[in-house]
Amino acid sequence: GQPSVLMLLDWSARVVNACDGDLKAISAYYTILITSLKSLDPDTMDKVQVIYQSEAILADPSNYWISVINVGRHFMLNEVMGPDMKDTEGVGIVIARLMKVADVAGVEPGSLALLDDSASSSVEASLITGFFKDKLSSLTQPKITTGGGPELLLQKRELEVHKTENDEYYLLDDPKVHGKSKMKKAFCEPKNTTFCPPISVASCFAFGFDPAQSVGEIKISRTAENGGDIIFKNRAEIEASFATESLHPGDLKAAATTLMVGTLEKLSAGIKADGEAAKAAKTLKATQKKLAKKK
Repeated sequence: GQPSVLMLLDWSARVVNACDGDLKAISAYYTILITSLKSLDPDTMDKVQVIYQSEAILADPSNYWISVINVGRHFMLNEVMGPDMKDTEGVGIVIARLMKVADVAGVEPGSLALLDDSASSSVEASLITGFFKDKLSSLTQPKITTGGGPELLLQKRELEVHKTENDEYYLLDDPKVHGKSKMKKAFCEPKNTTFCPPISVASCFAFGFDPAQSVGEIKISRTAENGGDIIFKNRAEIEASFATESLHPGDLKAAATTLMVGTLEKLSAGIKADGEAAKAAKTLKATQKKLAKKK
């Protein structure tokens, strides 16, 4: 069948702004991303075709921009803007949406996954569906699904003054000690399954990224007094046990800590073993220091 395609939008305004327009930093970011994904799931990544937006454009810039212009000619401006965008907002968003349609048309996918960010994904899905229906009817209409990534936030603090640097997320270069200390401090209110970082993080790396298709299990060690060791095979089982307080926050955090330390070690080993990724890590550290000086 068709290979899965991962389109990396290295020329998007969001990425360029985040890396301060530094092309080396952008390249380093994606090198680390791909290396990390391969470290976590090499079998899946072996079946994925990685396409950089910049390379797709530069391979035939004239035809690429003609395709973007054709998309723009097909739609009225209000269709591209959607119901929530105001006239005063950046033209860059409009162009990015036209480019997204052109990118999809160039790949001709059987299915397409969009990030679920409410209004934006809805508009993009409508544009892609409409363009394929009206202009590319001879091609297979891609099946569009929307979804978000796993929730990996460790803390939710409303006030900036209460935040501690880098304690809200795990970082790729977190040492082993941070794998323990960050989870120890993570928010974990008894019975609260609405926002429970240890459950979210453990479920992501134990069961896989798709909650509808659990692929693993997690063993939580407990004393006999607390019910003895128990094995969970999906997130729903953990949440049910936690909601009834049969699973104690301390036991949950201990299992999540072991899982995260193992994950961080796997990522670290993968980056160090890849020469380009190791160089990329140094580039990103230098970029981070440069951006910090500008604050």
